[in-house]
Amino acid sequence: MTAPLRVIVLWFPDWPLRAALGGAPPHPPTALVQANTVVACTASAREHGVRIGQRRRVAQGHLSSLRVLPHDPTADERAFLPVLRILERHAPGATILRPGLAAIRARGVSRYHGGEDEAGRALIAILDDAGFPEVRIGIADGPFTAELAARAAEPCAVVPAGRAREFLAPLPVQVLRDEHLSGLLTRLGVRTLGAFAALDGLEVRDRFGERGARLHGLAAGADSRPLTPLPPDPELVRTVEFEPALAGADQVAFAVRQTADAVLLALADASVVCTEVRIDLTDDNGKVFSRTWLHPTCFDAADLVDRVRWQLEALATAQAKEPIDEARAFGGIVAVRIIPAAVDDAAHHQPGLFGSGTDERLHHAVSRVQTMLGHQGVVTATVSGGRWLSDRQVLTPWGERGTAPRDPERPWPGSLPDPVPAEVFAPPRPIGVVDAAGASVDIDERGALSAPPAQIDGAAVQAWAGPWPVHERLWDRAQGRVGHRLQIVDESDRAWLVFRTGVRWWAEGRYR
Repeated sequence: MTAPLRVIVLWFPDWPLRAALGGAPPHPPTALVQANTVVACTASAREHGVRIGQRRRVAQGHLSSLRVLPHDPTADERAFLPVLRILERHAPGATILRPGLAAIRARGVSRYHGGEDEAGRALIAILDDAGFPEVRIGIADGPFTAELAARAAEPCAVVPAGRAREFLAPLPVQVLRDEHLSGLLTRLGVRTLGAFAALDGLEVRDRFGERGARLHGLAAGADSRPLTPLPPDPELVRTVEFEPALAGADQVAFAVRQTADAVLLALADASVVCTEVRIDLTDDNGKVFSRTWLHPTCFDAADLVDRVRWQLEALATAQAKEPIDEARAFGGIVAVRIIPAAVDDAAHHQPGLFGSGTDERLHHAVSRVQTMLGHQGVVTATVSGGRWLSDRQVLTPWGERGTAPRDPERPWPGSLPDPVPAEVFAPPRPIGVVDAAGASVDIDERGALSAPPAQIDGAAVQAWAGPWPVHERLWDRAQGRVGHRLQIVDESDRAWLVFRTGVRWWAEGRYR
């Protein structure tokens, strides 16, 4: 087996918090939450019992003053790009393992600085001067061992060549980040990487498969993963400045057209196309407004101009809603910067021999409609998790990647099973559900109807089923909802999904 390459891993503790809060730690007690679960927390929050994986209410139970923010993975990646640029200037070939964790081959930079420890400390000094004093560095055989060394470093740790197995032996099997395997090994009495590495490799492969064999090799210090550094980005960024500042969205869009053409020419010279772009707008107060835009295929110049205009329109709308501050009043845009954030090989987007096909014509037509109606004028639907139909329906503007704010695969007690209504009322609309005497049907605390429903929205009821209780966020007076659902079929064979909360009935959706 080929000996693993010597690798330098740079770890930035609590990077998602650094990206969200800005500046180096220490930070006030803060937690980042995704799907109501803590995904990152500051050291000051951990001192009070807050842990990753806790539910939000449990974390706030440990510390009532805990600041809770939504987690934005794209912001983590965007904030890590300046770090990669710094590393590329001093140690070419940096590879991002994930935001807050990067690796470089040790051979070249260690020769330049006269040794691995000297190289690690030189990189620490460079990053400290750049405003990243929290960095920790580990140097070892392979990225896996080097990452664990970085997590134990103060601030730099070097595991000598060939000694990875000895370094890893006392560590718990949980560092393999495989809950199923680590749980099984613990129940079998195998609690450390050294004990796991001592098992026969063929027996591990037979029992745990290829992934188990791979993790067994990691535990033994045999990390042969190659580093695939990202090539330096070509000069694709273009900036246009305005003197005096331009305030109108149409003015800026017209003035930025040549810049958009220049970006497309630079992309063409590099034989790539842009599938994701970031647009930075700088106002006359020096404040920068950034937004990242996605495209289902690739951007052309008209698409870039449209995104600039839509971003300006959204900015103007947001400014109109804020309190007026004469000292910082918005006067206009002085610079627009277009940064291709993600590119793809142009060969993947060439039209076919007999034309570009239905998808391209559809995109062209929909984009024209979107240009006339605005960014929010054409949307696509994405299924999200949730108990209420309006929560499960997420509308995303055409051309952007649809993301579900809540995992639809997670259990949602009280949610409606398939099939779900084809038409969803967002927000729910009031509707009348009455009995034979014309009185509104009521539901008591035990979930029993006061009388069978006889009419819905003025139409006679043919059949009905329910009610089913839905209780959500009972601890939150502002967002909590308590209600009972009912399915009703009227005389026109229209099926309704309705619910009662308080003293009113609401139509949540309608089957077709």
